[in-house]
Amino acid sequence: MPSIVDVERAVQKNPRRWLVTGVAGFIGSNILQRLLELGQVVTGLDNLSAGHLANLDEVRSLVGPEAWSRFTFIKGDIRDPRTCAAVCAGADYVLHQAALGSVPLSIEDPVEAHGSNLTGFLHMLIASREAGARTFVYAASSATYGDGPGLPKTEDMVGEPLSPYAVTKYANELYARVFNTLYGMRTVGLRYFNVFGQRQDPNGAYAAVIPAWFAALINGDSAVVNGDGETTRDFCHVDNVVQANLLAALSLDDAAAGEVYNIACGRSTTLNELYRFIQNEVAALVPAAAQAKLEYRDFRPGDVRHSLASIDKAQQRLGYAVSVDVEEGLKRATPWYVKRLSKVHV
Repeated sequence: MPSIVDVERAVQKNPRRWLVTGVAGFIGSNILQRLLELGQVVTGLDNLSAGHLANLDEVRSLVGPEAWSRFTFIKGDIRDPRTCAAVCAGADYVLHQAALGSVPLSIEDPVEAHGSNLTGFLHMLIASREAGARTFVYAASSATYGDGPGLPKTEDMVGEPLSPYAVTKYANELYARVFNTLYGMRTVGLRYFNVFGQRQDPNGAYAAVIPAWFAALINGDSAVVNGDGETTRDFCHVDNVVQANLLAALSLDDAAAGEVYNIACGRSTTLNELYRFIQNEVAALVPAAAQAKLEYRDFRPGDVRHSLASIDKAQQRLGYAVSVDVEEGLKRATPWYVKRLSKVHV
């Protein structure tokens, strides 16, 4: 089984054309950065409803002008089939990250979630198939497991969905499997588990817990948790997700297609433990954070109590290996958040 190092060396020698949807978002911009570092030609699509041009500006500053010249950005929406057809034309690989990614927002507006996550997804599948893309890799979600009690989660387990978001993500997998079987189209789903890292947006009512806590601790605000803090999650640094997308796209194993894979660290962390990790890292740069207390509120509708992934299938079939654990990921993320969020120079 080729390692990510082997795969990256091979693709550097033979550059390909890639499409990344949701390219201005947290995960999409990290994928873009790595592809450009590897000498690839990339088209990116984003409607900027959740993504930010500042993320693309940061990538440009990091990769340099030569690499940046190989990137084309298109502002557009996956709910428009003509846009999907245009951006897929000529793409060897499609990495589909665009989605409405908030469980609470999907509960408030299920029609919007359906449009972005299901209708838009189907448009992208059709456009990728018609363009002759070699592989369609898409962001699936651990929300698919719903309320199933068994741990760790293996890919054959599906619980009762707890939100419209979870319904759309499970439907994505069903559509992708049908396209693989019916049309011979290579599709690979990656069930992300609580991804975190640089460029994850701390602003807005639906910010994920890690960037929200970074922002609170850095700026002296109250850090809030829904529930008693003993809820567990399998937190996964974004570098692991970037690796998984490349491995999934470039796999030469026919048996790897038409499948979904857990992308996580295979480790359970309580929210109380997570808060202490983040607080310790931030306090090293912003000493006042050491005195901050966590504020406990009611549990949030639609949230799963415990989550832990088995990553055996991804390891065996894709060659996936955890390169960044939770503590190392938080160490990497802390300077990024402090630099961008601190009200004082650090």
